[in-house]
Amino acid sequence: MKKFLNLFTTLFVVATLLLTACSSTNSTNTTNVASDAKKVLKHNVTLIVTSDIHAGVNDNFTLAGVYEKKKEFEKKGDYTLLIDDGDLLQGGFLSSLSKGADLVDIINEAEYDVLTFGNHEFDYGMDKFMENAAKIKPEYISCNFTKNGELVFKPYVIKEFDGIKFAFIGITTPETLTTSTPKFFEDENGNMIYGFYQGNNGQNLYNQVQKTIDEVKSLGADYIIAVAHIGEKETSKPYRYNEIISNTTGFDVFLDGHSHDTDQVSMKDKSGKTVFRMGVGTKLSNIGLVHFTPAGTIEHELRTYEKSECGNEPKYDNKVQQIIDKKNKTINIVANKKVGSTDYPLTIFDPTETDSTGKPIRIVRRMETNLGDLVADAYKIRTGSDVAFINSGGVRVSIDKGDITVAEIKNVLPFGDTICIINASGQQILDALEWGCHVTPKESGGFPQVSGMTFTVDTSINDPCKVNDVGLCDSIDGERRIKNLMINGEPVDPNKNYKLTTRYYTAYEGGDGYTAFKDCEILDIITSEDYSVVVDYIKENLNGVISDTYSNPYGDGRITIE
Repeated sequence: MKKFLNLFTTLFVVATLLLTACSSTNSTNTTNVASDAKKVLKHNVTLIVTSDIHAGVNDNFTLAGVYEKKKEFEKKGDYTLLIDDGDLLQGGFLSSLSKGADLVDIINEAEYDVLTFGNHEFDYGMDKFMENAAKIKPEYISCNFTKNGELVFKPYVIKEFDGIKFAFIGITTPETLTTSTPKFFEDENGNMIYGFYQGNNGQNLYNQVQKTIDEVKSLGADYIIAVAHIGEKETSKPYRYNEIISNTTGFDVFLDGHSHDTDQVSMKDKSGKTVFRMGVGTKLSNIGLVHFTPAGTIEHELRTYEKSECGNEPKYDNKVQQIIDKKNKTINIVANKKVGSTDYPLTIFDPTETDSTGKPIRIVRRMETNLGDLVADAYKIRTGSDVAFINSGGVRVSIDKGDITVAEIKNVLPFGDTICIINASGQQILDALEWGCHVTPKESGGFPQVSGMTFTVDTSINDPCKVNDVGLCDSIDGERRIKNLMINGEPVDPNKNYKLTTRYYTAYEGGDGYTAFKDCEILDIITSEDYSVVVDYIKENLNGVISDTYSNPYGDGRITIE
């Protein structure tokens, strides 16, 4: 009988792994875990994991397809939980127009079971974040998001199946303070009242996570799963997933977002126990599956969307697709209006280089690109400034060759940023560029795309910038990396004031850690969103045709990296 049960369990898992439409399984792994003989699952507990959807509910697998997948596993008898690692509500035309509210309605129809939030959930402001959070189901979890030192949300949620308790702990990257808008986390007097257990070289966060693990253990948790928006980027140090795992004890699985990677990693925690970490990419190009089996093992796999396997986009007629279609119908008239056309791809990626998986490599956050030039030119020319300066982290997607629509421009610039015109000295511009390029050639969302200026970055010089505990530029000490700054063909005068157009986010809200412009006089604020400035530039200044100026994907030579 025992052999029969073991065989049945094995066949059940294999059958589950084969249940996929228009997808391929990249990897399947098994972890053996100690189990209490008195408590045995009668069926698999299956976690379906999404991350960094960024409002791309109709992309790749589609959210309607993910909902169908959940129902398939439920029909087979699995206890099934749908989980997201954050950055779900922000991004794209649909989300931007409603500041995430339409996405809340869609997500609620998808019947998620466990949610944490990402840094970009705050991009519409703290009030809107809280409004969205109050309406989204289920309630967010985060063990390290605080207001005046008190947790804002529940740190964890416990689900029980067949007497076995599964604890899910939410973890939010402290980078949120600078990768969203720092001012959103302050009170009216400029005091930082929200926090993420940042500082102390990561130890504050590690201690808080461990405290939460210990608490769920005391409540009888049999399995402990992180639902984290943490990531693996080197610039995220000391808040990366590997640093949290290696400085804590108790996790079985670490579900992780933020860096849009698909790395599947087994590593040791502080006690030497193996913890499996899962990344599932972005825009529903992948979904993760984790199966806790009656045999006491943990099966995990990554499924990657492959359109070619089915020939056509999958179609679903369920309640999730119905609400998506209803929401989209109301905005399509505006979104599909033609702005102009381009004979050249306008890019954030390297046109030829790919990574080890064959995916294009993003370069806009470490060097000049033609799309960066286009956006910066729109800022400068439409406002009549001497120079323009934008953070590359706000330039999100490429534009293909052909017609350009309003929606495409909005997808490039999804954050609804406010543009301001300021009076900046040459020295303040130099300081801003130094900070923007302080980790070049590594990626940084603060890397500048510019108009009206040229300069060289000498990467042989060590980073001279000092960073405070919340990730803001504190000072610049030592030899500078920025050389030969020219403004409109003339060497910069550090004592001269220049009319500069940038994002309010960068100038006054500490976005991406910038502090160089915080004392600059504001000359004007453009009330329309930045994407509309780019729309007007293409329509009116370029007469609807992208010129040869933007033909080179690497830009026209404004930034030289040495």
